Amino acid sequence: MLGAIAGDMIGSVYEFDNCRRKDFPLFSPDSTFTDDSILTVAVADVVQQGGDYVTQFKQYYQRYPNPMGSYGARFIQWAISANPQPYNSWGNGSAMRVSPIGFAYSDLERVLQEAKRSAAVTHNHAEGIKGAQATAAAIFLGRTGHSKAEIRSYVETTFGYDLSRTLNDIRPVYEFNESCQGTVPEAIIAFLESTDFEDAIRNAVSLGGDSDTLTCITGGIAEAFYGGVPEAIAQTVLERLDPPLRYITETFMSLITLSETN
Repeated sequence: MLGAIAGDMIGSVYEFDNCRRKDFPLFSPDSTFTDDSILTVAVADVVQQGGDYVTQFKQYYQRYPNPMGSYGARFIQWAISANPQPYNSWGNGSAMRVSPIGFAYSDLERVLQEAKRSAAVTHNHAEGIKGAQATAAAIFLGRTGHSKAEIRSYVETTFGYDLSRTLNDIRPVYEFNESCQGTVPEAIIAFLESTDFEDAIRNAVSLGGDSDTLTCITGGIAEAFYGGVPEAIAQTVLERLDPPLRYITETFMSLITLSETN
């Protein structure tokens, strides 16, 4: 999950000022967490403490109503209303927040079920659910020793995403896109072409588009596959989270580490 937050933070300054190259500073004074990280932590909170996603998402919105990047308009309307019903979104918000689920469970079927549950409280459109499941599955497969070829094959076969394109194919024509179907495949390709965690993040930013969310999705998968986040990046990210978000993040990471060593 820390990789997703790192991706969000690094991509935050490029969301509305795209940088279509890889030689950029990872952090600037303005690099900060956005709604992507806030809702990722909310998912981790549910996974750790139990409860329901509707309540937690609404509560986290109340605590953090105006982050950099801000929430989608439909999410805001849902979060401030008394109505718990989903709004049939296919937006990439379901995929950006799902990374804790890919790390938390020991079998793929449970990961898919929980990813669907986390998505469907808002993003109950088939594409919204698919984006969350594909992202969580890639994380699960990455952390359980599967190769990039196996991850590519599973995602293409199960979810129908076209992962045959290259970054050089995508970059010249890619535009800002808030849908799962226009973000998740590109984020996975950025990971597939990478050589390490940092390279995956640089790949994702270089595509342009919805940079913080794209890079958030890539970062979660890269963390799983490469076995963590480089220490210098991890420390910078943790230092820039506020105490409550940092506490949940570190607690979640400790629990996952403990479960994997037992």
